[in-house]
Amino acid sequence: QVQLVESGGGLVQPGGSLRLVCAASGVTWTITTIGWYRQAPGTGRDLLATISRDDSTYYRDSVKGRSTISRDTSKNMVFLQINDLKPEDTAVYYCNDYLTNKWGPGTQVTVSS
Repeated sequence: QVQLVESGGGLVQPGGSLRLVCAASGVTWTITTIGWYRQAPGTGRDLLATISRDDSTYYRDSVKGRSTISRDTSKNMVFLQINDLKPEDTAVYYCNDYLTNKWGPGTQVTVSS
């Protein structure tokens, strides 16, 4: 059974960095794609980045150039490094397994001075 749990969020000052972690047990790494999403208050859930079975990646324009998605299948983890954080990056961040459409509970990221 697939279970996803995000961690690594917190309060960070503008310009800072965070490394978010998605612990993804039960995932079929040879088939699936994992996506990172975020949802700010009063808005929908937006796709930020994906990493596919062949390690190809996609980034939304708003985070392209300051984010890196990666995975370590031996540890069942997917990472999202975000640099140069801005107040508009404040949101709950989620990971999703495309094959099963399972979601984690999310981790809060707050960017504020």
